[in-house]
Amino acid sequence: QVQLVESGGGLVQPGGSLRLSCAASGSIFTINTMGWYRQAPGKERELVATLTNPGTPEYADSVKGRFTISRDNTKNTVSLQMNSLKPEDTAVYYCHADGWHAYWGQGTQVTVSS
Repeated sequence: QVQLVESGGGLVQPGGSLRLSCAASGSIFTINTMGWYRQAPGKERELVATLTNPGTPEYADSVKGRFTISRDNTKNTVSLQMNSLKPEDTAVYYCHADGWHAYWGQGTQVTVSS
């Protein structure tokens, strides 16, 4: 089993920045890919960014150039730096880990509003 705990969500004005972090614990050796998904009210959950170890980050077109995913394998964490935030980025953001099985964090709310 793998446990994922997110932190860093909140309320930010348009154009602002937030940094999300996700700490993984448990059977870390079974994880290959870590990343972030989001789900806005009334919409399906969608991929934001993923990073395979080793590998090249993948981003949704809507966040390319604004969001950056990074991973620290020594601390078993994955982070998402979000810049130039827009109201349409408002959603619950979920940390995701994949390998032998798929795991999800509990989600953290990001609200972009003036």
